[in-house]
Amino acid sequence: MSSRRSRSRQQSGTSRITDDQITDLVSKLQQLLPELRNRRSDKVSAAKVLQETCNYIRNLNTEADDLSERLSELLATTDTAQAALIRSLLMQ
Repeated sequence: MSSRRSRSRQQSGTSRITDDQITDLVSKLQQLLPELRNRRSDKVSAAKVLQETCNYIRNLNTEADDLSERLSELLATTDTAQAALIRSLLMQ
């Protein structure tokens, strides 16, 4: 074990995550990603899973921003009663 890793563990006081736990977590993460979900037969590296995870999160953020912008435009073009109704539905 490297001295840096040893010092880090001692300073943080956390227990060490095993290689098996990392493998299990990467596998679970892979199942959440649409691009990699059905690739059970192909071995996918942890680096690829993490890269695809970052891409997926970026895409979700972009979609959320786009939807928010579209909703703002919708609320700006509807009458006050409709906008109030939409806002109340969103707050539920």
